[in-house]
Amino acid sequence: MILIDGKKIQEEMIIELREEVSKLKTIPNLTIIQVGNYGPSNKYVAQKIKVGTSIGIDVNHINFDDNISEEEVINKIEELNNDKNVNGIMVQLPLPNHLNEDRIVNAVSHKKDVDGLTTTNIGNLFDGKNAYTPCTALGVMELFKRYNIPLKGKHAVILGRSKLVGKPLIACLLNENATVTVCHSKTENLSDITRSADILIVAIGKKYFVKSDMVKDNAVVIDVGINVEDGKIYGDVDFESVKDKVSHLTPVPNGVGRMTVISLMKNVIKAYLEQSK
Repeated sequence: MILIDGKKIQEEMIIELREEVSKLKTIPNLTIIQVGNYGPSNKYVAQKIKVGTSIGIDVNHINFDDNISEEEVINKIEELNNDKNVNGIMVQLPLPNHLNEDRIVNAVSHKKDVDGLTTTNIGNLFDGKNAYTPCTALGVMELFKRYNIPLKGKHAVILGRSKLVGKPLIACLLNENATVTVCHSKTENLSDITRSADILIVAIGKKYFVKSDMVKDNAVVIDVGINVEDGKIYGDVDFESVKDKVSHLTPVPNGVGRMTVISLMKNVIKAYLEQSK
């Protein structure tokens, strides 16, 4: 079994992107909008600032109070859309319940939507056009590329249909000519389907849901799950159970999670270059 080491790839990409940024005429800017003081969001924002700064990107963090109105957030986004010094805008999710997530995310210009979550970018991705791919999905595709895992003609099964991971991966894999099956909580005969997968991607948020009897011999297994219990992080795949059966496997932690933030920075540099044309 080959371990797909997200930490190692992230470290390689930090060096590569730092070199790329050092050759640019000006410093790319990412502006993060956060509402409130939700613990996990604080942690994710801190990670983004750390990684972005380490490769030479200027990361601004705007943190609004919990009780801010939707209009105030949208007005700020409009201002950033029109600011030539801002290359990428991302809204840290989740937002407080009184704010309409869809409306706020779609207020971001699709040209600065480095999270790839606007309806325009998602549509372009499914159309095979130039788009900003949501960062976790982009990170998974990067791992396939770096480990020379062939996708053309392979049967890829995705467990989970979230907007951040499952749905964009459908488009990414179809664009690479894989045959794609999507499973979810209403899928019948789930194990029969997962056992037919050459590539199994699991993103459902259930600790150790996938065990060896659900996996085909020599399959590639990508575990996107992050489940926290008593301060420890667990994947959706029972690593010990499947490791002797598969050809490639991502660990949790230090697998796909490591790729999400670095993929965001890749999108910021792409936005900078496209806006500089």
